[in-house]
Amino acid sequence: MPSPSEDETKPNYQLNAGIARAVGILCIAAGFIGGMYGLDHPTSPWLRTSLGLIVTGLLAQGYALYCSLRRAGEIQEPPQP
Repeated sequence: MPSPSEDETKPNYQLNAGIARAVGILCIAAGFIGGMYGLDHPTSPWLRTSLGLIVTGLLAQGYALYCSLRRAGEIQEPPQP
């Protein structure tokens, strides 16, 4: 069985960052929409759920920033012989 090449084992930070950004934007938007409903109906569990979605979106955006910085660091590094 052939061993995987070095390029196949490296994480694809650009793809990971794009997915994390999309998930973050969707979670934050859904959290704000659900939060508006939760504020209108204080006895419903929507307010806590919405806060969880907003936090999840912020964490996803933080991971996207990490991937972007990691990728920028790889681009600036000279190739290893």
